[in-house]
Amino acid sequence: MPYAFTLDDVAFLASADGEQAVADCASLPLTNASRLSDVATARRVVGERYAAVLETAVLRRKAESKLDEAHSWLLSGDALQQASASPVARYRARRLAGRDVHDVTCSIGADLVPLAATADSCVGSDLDEVRLAMAGHNAAGAGVAPLLVRADALAPVTREGVVVADPARRDSSGRRTWKPADFVPALDELADVHAGRDLVVKCAPGLDPSVAPWAREVELVSLDGQVRESCLWSEGLATAGRRATVLRGDGTEWTITDGEPDDVPAAEPGQWLIDPDGAVVRAGLVRQYAARHGLWQLDERIAYLTGDTPPPGVRAFRVLEFGRYSEKELRATLRRRDIGRVEILVRGLDVDPNTLRRRLKPSGPAEASVVLTRIGRTPTAFVCEAERIPDR
Repeated sequence: MPYAFTLDDVAFLASADGEQAVADCASLPLTNASRLSDVATARRVVGERYAAVLETAVLRRKAESKLDEAHSWLLSGDALQQASASPVARYRARRLAGRDVHDVTCSIGADLVPLAATADSCVGSDLDEVRLAMAGHNAAGAGVAPLLVRADALAPVTREGVVVADPARRDSSGRRTWKPADFVPALDELADVHAGRDLVVKCAPGLDPSVAPWAREVELVSLDGQVRESCLWSEGLATAGRRATVLRGDGTEWTITDGEPDDVPAAEPGQWLIDPDGAVVRAGLVRQYAARHGLWQLDERIAYLTGDTPPPGVRAFRVLEFGRYSEKELRATLRRRDIGRVEILVRGLDVDPNTLRRRLKPSGPAEASVVLTRIGRTPTAFVCEAERIPDR
């Protein structure tokens, strides 16, 4: 079970003694295998607050790849899991720069801190008093000072400004799609309570936009190739119907919307295959992406694109050869090319890559990527060289 922080824990951890205690434990291994020895050391060094200190050291280490300045944050396990990655939160804050903003589910402040840095005025509220105290510490450490209020997201304490919400997700039993009632608070209740105000709601990527009829823009956001969220924007904030935003850890970003041209053909394969970013695919903007970069589709129902010049900044697949897919023919092709290391990508066919790889038994010094898909009714195999295309 995750450690349940108290207000007394937060007060201690925010003090100079608490920070020193966490620093003293930060160099411990902090692995499952070392847990008993870590606890013994923490008890000896810290005393009665050892559990809160040890948990904070563990969570800060986990947060390093997600949050800016994670070494100084106060966190809980559940809050960290749901928290927006800092590049995603900063991007959203830029869209709301200069506005009055109320984050009604501010939790530990992952979204609140960048919002407070760019908004004209900023309020953060949450029902959980411990998370609210953590948010106050984290905001102060970042040099911002939003007004913090303990309040229910469904009981408004402000009358004006943009409402930002990140509802918690209930256990969906492994489902990849979500319903309004799967969120706490429920999406339809949020929209009803804050009707008449600009509203931004961060959701899981698998959300069907039809369950949020108030949303005028649905934005899919990815970071370093992983789709992180679906963000719903109300009428006063929307600038497109559908948008895909692609962020990278190096600070580069681009966006594409359904307002761009989408007149592209389906035709014979070119020299390259392109697998668009997941945000583009989930946002239904594959054709717009193809039109922007002079690509075309292999099949109107398949997201793989093809062309003779790959877009900048992507991992693309140079086609070495292709033909109708059969396991026997693919095995012979890999053997002929001495391919022993093979990446297998599948879209539109019922093939498990790991099972297929074991059956192919590839051997040899060369490596390749195999793309399995269909063109019309024809299952097709592409043998390719994967290349990272530089930004121009």
